[in-house]
Amino acid sequence: MPETPRRHRGSVLRQGATLSLVFGAVLLAGAATGAWGDQSPGARRTSADVLPVAAPAPALATGQDPTGAQLSAQQAENLLGASGDRWGAYYSAQEYAEFTQGLGGRYLGVGLSVGRGQDGVTAVSQVQPEGPAAVAGIAPGDRLLRIGEDQADHLPVTEVVARLRGREGERQVGSGVTLTVQRHDGPVREVPLRRALLDSQQVAVERTPAGVVRITVRGFTSGVAQQVRAAVRGAKAGVVLDLRGNSGGLVEEAVGTASVFLDGGPVASYQERGERRELTAARGGDTTTPLVVLVDGGTMSAAELLTGALQDRCRAVVVGARTFGKGTVQQPSRLADGAVLELTVGRYYTPAGRSPEGTGLAPDVLATEPGDAGELALRVLAGLGPGA
Repeated sequence: MPETPRRHRGSVLRQGATLSLVFGAVLLAGAATGAWGDQSPGARRTSADVLPVAAPAPALATGQDPTGAQLSAQQAENLLGASGDRWGAYYSAQEYAEFTQGLGGRYLGVGLSVGRGQDGVTAVSQVQPEGPAAVAGIAPGDRLLRIGEDQADHLPVTEVVARLRGREGERQVGSGVTLTVQRHDGPVREVPLRRALLDSQQVAVERTPAGVVRITVRGFTSGVAQQVRAAVRGAKAGVVLDLRGNSGGLVEEAVGTASVFLDGGPVASYQERGERRELTAARGGDTTTPLVVLVDGGTMSAAELLTGALQDRCRAVVVGARTFGKGTVQQPSRLADGAVLELTVGRYYTPAGRSPEGTGLAPDVLATEPGDAGELALRVLAGLGPGA
């Protein structure tokens, strides 16, 4: 995901008024702000699955629900550190707005998205054309060894994203960051980069002469489902929905995207404080156009929720590599100063009752080489036939 704004990543405790469920947590911000490094046209923040944000709550007392309390940024970070919530996060009011709404089509970053595989290796998953990283010769597949003096593999993914995007005082055009990268078994090299304002388009659409529509969704920010729905119109030979490197985002947008391809029915469920909640698709979706979903180790959270729904409902063939494995839900709560605290409130499950947490989702068709996944998806789509 592209670099994402964040402090400590996570999710949020439910509070009075719900914000917007964030089913993903850790790199989403990139999309709109440049998360997992900073995804190309903008990935979203954390691998998130975010519920609606809650309104400010009373002052915090020991043992009470912290959301909405009069907490300083440092107190919020200390609280998250003590909670052990790996997906918990704290955002300033501006950061959260950037995360959910984007920066007017732009985000600050170096133009790359990163993912972490099951082996713990941090690698570049996408590079934005003509961005600082691309100009410096960084390419997908390069291993990210260090950010500054710190080893990338030893940092939480959320921290990797935060450092790519820039900490307080560094989040400005022209600020510098040095990455140490390695291509396969080649030489290790240090690459100094300067952050720039980059396009943060979340949805990219390609149409082939054969009538196939390829829709790349980099993160689930506001309006993504509507863009996907518009892109699907006129897809004569089928749709390839590319969710590779998608770190998640707003749950309602993931459910809305599922509704494009389903005619009602379950999308997912999640447990929140012992209560089961159902997420369902709207009626009237396109259930006949052949559909292939592309995934990889950077497909997280809300993107996994969408993948699991389409796979369990037998609506799509999933091609690529096993997904990341983030199956938790975060709920954002608004603090008194407008900042947002996210804490994990539970796990989510696919329509068949599977939880991606820790294991990810296996594709129906495995792409042995990442570079072959796109062509493999087209071959699978051709085999489905019109109206399959």
